[in-house]
Amino acid sequence: MALAGLAAAIYYARLGLSLAHYDARAHLVVARRILDSLTPGWQQIGAVWLPLPHVLNMLPVQVDAWYRTGASAIAISILSMALAAGSLASLLVRLTGSIVAAAAGAVLLMANPNVLYLQGTAMTEPLLFGLSLFSVAAVAAWLDAQAGSEDRLRRWAGAGLAAACLTRYEAWAITATLLGLALLVRLRRGAGVASAARDVLRLALWPVIAIVVFSINSKWTVGEWVVSGGFFVPENVEALGNPMAAARQVHEGLLRLAGTWLPRAGYAGAAILIWTFVRHSTRASLVLLIALAAAAALPIAAYTQGHPFRIRYDLPLVVASAALAAAGIALLPRLARLPAALVVIAASVLQAPPLDREAPLLRESQREARHMAARKATITAYLEQHYDGSGIMMSMGSLAHYMHDLSHAGFSIKDFLHEGNGEIWPHVMLRPRGHAGFLIIEGSAEGGDALHHASLRDRWLEGFELVAEGGGARLYRAVDSR
Repeated sequence: MALAGLAAAIYYARLGLSLAHYDARAHLVVARRILDSLTPGWQQIGAVWLPLPHVLNMLPVQVDAWYRTGASAIAISILSMALAAGSLASLLVRLTGSIVAAAAGAVLLMANPNVLYLQGTAMTEPLLFGLSLFSVAAVAAWLDAQAGSEDRLRRWAGAGLAAACLTRYEAWAITATLLGLALLVRLRRGAGVASAARDVLRLALWPVIAIVVFSINSKWTVGEWVVSGGFFVPENVEALGNPMAAARQVHEGLLRLAGTWLPRAGYAGAAILIWTFVRHSTRASLVLLIALAAAAALPIAAYTQGHPFRIRYDLPLVVASAALAAAGIALLPRLARLPAALVVIAASVLQAPPLDREAPLLRESQREARHMAARKATITAYLEQHYDGSGIMMSMGSLAHYMHDLSHAGFSIKDFLHEGNGEIWPHVMLRPRGHAGFLIIEGSAEGGDALHHASLRDRWLEGFELVAEGGGARLYRAVDSR
């Protein structure tokens, strides 16, 4: 799987798409700024995105070549998908002995063009997929453990859950559902309610502690336990305040990413898992795979608050569908497994061909390409000729990806004044004159950034003049720095 992932990553790199998505470049900036910043330190980890992907990449991205190309983050993504495929395969082979289903699961995971593309980028979803499937397999192994190995397996399962919960918010819903299903498996196998609850609560301590530590850091850094708003404009009118409409958007997004066959095979697999849970206690732990579908809770909640639709938020459901379909195949009669696997794989590949350059996620990732080119031709070109080392003030919340673009022109994160610079930022936001030689303001996306709204105040831009604009951004230069 790792070799297949590497080949796909090279293919997309040659197309110039490895860092096409603005979040891919922004993740690299967050990882780099922990050590490379005006104010380096743990506070640079941030509080909106969860920290594990950036901590893992913190040291590698200090190498300029790896930072600019995203090579180290892409390597993490490739290895994460290998972990996902390996975890699913080991679970299915251990409980059903079906090598056919294990192979089918790996193919279904990696054949989808959207999954294949994202594992060749610096995005954080592949790490979520790897850790989530590892956690499912580890919790199942703990539930099925022989006496004497339970504590060791619980530690592995707990560590996996904690790591997943520090990677992406979808893991919080997956973890809660997984723990609930683990409790049901314990009860299904005859454990008392108190004993089963005690065992599951001991496992739950790992992710709970991880979330608490993150929340404390968030409160210390930005003043909120969990940042839940302020980073998007509620423009999804159809789903705003309407959970059913939000759920419909999520389902439609899944069908756009995967076609109809894979989700239907996933639904059938989930039904077979439930039936197996009821009929056979020895294989009851396979039902834990259903927890992967809980990833839908995050986009549904976001869309209900008006968050703009993003096809990428449905990708965890493609992975869930693949895993559930493979589990369903594993539980079929032996002679039916290979034909079922071939049919599901063939139909899925026909509807969503691997390496499809028109796959929905590839198109969504390139939405910013026009703005990227326009900024390079105007703002970057001006800075290359006129930058005098006097500092550039810009919002990392809206333009972190452009900070990464500027690294190709020789700029360091130390050249930027941004929200991560502690008490410096709110002080300079009162009036930037005398503190920065340049301002870069995003005035179009998501209703404009913090600098854009500040610039609407009387005299906030006093002492600055507009010198370039393009790609939705404006560059101002301090008059006295000329």
